[in-house]
Amino acid sequence: MPKRNTTAKEFALQRRKRRQWITFVRMIRYGINNFSRNAWLTVAATAVMTITLLIIFVTMSARNILVDTLEQITATIDVSIYVKKDTTKEAIGTIQKDLEKLGSVRSVEYISPEKGRDDFANREKKNTGTLDALNVATNEIPGTFHVALVDLNDTKELDQFIKSNQTLRNNIDTGEETDLGETGKATIDRIASWIEFAEKLGLIASVIFVVLSSLIVFNTIRMAIFNRKEEIQMMKLIGAEKSFIRGPFVVEAVVYGFIAAVLATALSIAILLGARSGLTQFGVAVDGTIDLIITYIGFVLLGMILIGMVIGVISSLLATRRYLKI
Repeated sequence: MPKRNTTAKEFALQRRKRRQWITFVRMIRYGINNFSRNAWLTVAATAVMTITLLIIFVTMSARNILVDTLEQITATIDVSIYVKKDTTKEAIGTIQKDLEKLGSVRSVEYISPEKGRDDFANREKKNTGTLDALNVATNEIPGTFHVALVDLNDTKELDQFIKSNQTLRNNIDTGEETDLGETGKATIDRIASWIEFAEKLGLIASVIFVVLSSLIVFNTIRMAIFNRKEEIQMMKLIGAEKSFIRGPFVVEAVVYGFIAAVLATALSIAILLGARSGLTQFGVAVDGTIDLIITYIGFVLLGMILIGMVIGVISSLLATRRYLKI
């Protein structure tokens, strides 16, 4: 007897699971059918949600591109310390070692007067007047230490070193002003302000379009409910579960989010690839972001789909809760 009871319970459980599965499949089928019933509303909801996800994607990509550009520019900017032309090799070596010991210093490179002169001549070889000036003894180029800092905005330690290091003080070229990267700081500050502006603008635009797409999906689901009012009433009368009545509308919204995510991801990548060469010419570090997106395209697409589905599901749940009265 116990064995028969256990078998009967297992059979009932299997039947219940099978019924739940069939119900789930039917909800998906009805939801997909609803997606194609109102063509214009479907196109409008999908288009606005696509724009919303496109803005979100572009905002995130733009921020990453600007951060990479900032890091790239920071790596090329250094602080220049000028020393006398007749500074001995021993003094140069001592100064370089002392500079490298500073925690705020990433790297140090010394350019001799001869090499500095040659480099300058090569850069200005088309300017005859500049080359003539180089031949004048008073225009000799001093030795230069190019100091790359970990943080160009933090020059306190280097400032103190310049003021207190006796070897450097004995050999520093008083005719040249030490360049503490003020131009570089200004450039970095400007790009940092761009990043902040892009984040704020992207956030505002994303919020606006999330609200718009949510309203359109909300109204689309509402129209679908009104169009199927009699059918829904009949389902209620025959005892259909609340989840079965609500399910197809949720599925319909999920389809909006899925299609919009695929379209938005494809359009965003196309925009980035199309703008790649132009942005690169202006020194914008876009390659890293594009390579990152392509490498992890599966995760990127999944994230976009999840965002689209969340917007759709929330909108549909609000609409069904308000208008289905169940």
